Amino acid sequence: MMQTILLTGASRGLGRAIAETFLGHGDRVVATARDPRSVAGLEAAYPGGAHALALDVTDAAAAERAVVEAISALGVPDVLVTNAGYADIASIEDSTLESMRSVVETNLWGVVHLVKAVLPHWRAAGHGRLIHISSVSGRLAPVPGLGAYVTAKFAAEGFVEALALEMRSFGIKATIVEPGRMATSIGASMVVPEATAPYARLIAPLADAYANGAARGTPPEMAAALIRRVAGMDEPPLRLALGSGAFDVIRAADRRRLAELDRHEALSRSVDHELEVRAS
Repeated sequence: MMQTILLTGASRGLGRAIAETFLGHGDRVVATARDPRSVAGLEAAYPGGAHALALDVTDAAAAERAVVEAISALGVPDVLVTNAGYADIASIEDSTLESMRSVVETNLWGVVHLVKAVLPHWRAAGHGRLIHISSVSGRLAPVPGLGAYVTAKFAAEGFVEALALEMRSFGIKATIVEPGRMATSIGASMVVPEATAPYARLIAPLADAYANGAARGTPPEMAAALIRRVAGMDEPPLRLALGSGAFDVIRAADRRRLAELDRHEALSRSVDHELEVRAS
């Protein structure tokens, strides 16, 4: 069945692959990016199926206008894919407040803006699907140097999980997709200020990994195909690790958390004993 998709961050990498995968299967896509010229080629390649829009996801009013225009062009979107995001590489101490706010504005508030703009239309229609492109960084801090990004991703996952509980009774479902490394040129857009002496050796491995632009990892076309599959599932998962690398890292992290929880069980429960003593 043909679906209509509203997609953020469609200019390159995974976002572009998602747009082309859905369009290639006969779906319709409203593809958004800060620079509309970066997605204009989709309209030429898929006439009638693609609609390009300029959108800065950090602008709440712009998000509302984009949803209105998307509905006018192709109807109420069946699926919203929140993919727009970026990261800077710096220790928390070295990061400027401006940089940290910018990362959080894009990766967290960008999701909030789009969801709040589309949600009333989904409730009226009685259906809708949110697919939020997160990261393994939405579950754990995998390496030093991504403090602001991890902060935003953790918060966005909490937002989507809370939203899923509220939307369930309206026939609206959500999935958080957590990729590991992707074979894209994400490093080309990263700002990597020179680390101060205390952090230079700590941050260097991550900075070096992205220094040449393209990263090794899951091909975006394969990831996009899986995302389209999830969009068509009657009962999609709330969270989906994307790729073996992501699955293994997340499972190991969850096992460490559970082991720590169990290790300190007596300490956690000791407060109950103190309350019992005081009550007696």
